[in-house]
Amino acid sequence: MDDKEILGHIDELIQTEHELRAQVAEGKLPSNEEQAQLRSVEESLDQCWDLLRQRRARREFDEDPGETATRPASEVEGYLQ
Repeated sequence: MDDKEILGHIDELIQTEHELRAQVAEGKLPSNEEQAQLRSVEESLDQCWDLLRQRRARREFDEDPGETATRPASEVEGYLQ
């Protein structure tokens, strides 16, 4: 997956997140279901952003960005902001 594909996937996930939040606001999605779906989308977003940062860092140091891999959500979610 190249940077453009990752950014495209990020855009899709953001759209999904907005749709879920709209459904909740309209009362079309139970809060427990919403929480599970939003959590999944947020984890996927964090993983995509992490992958993109990895690729950019490798490129900056003249390394192959293709050697990056998606890290587990448990690892990415544990990063300090």
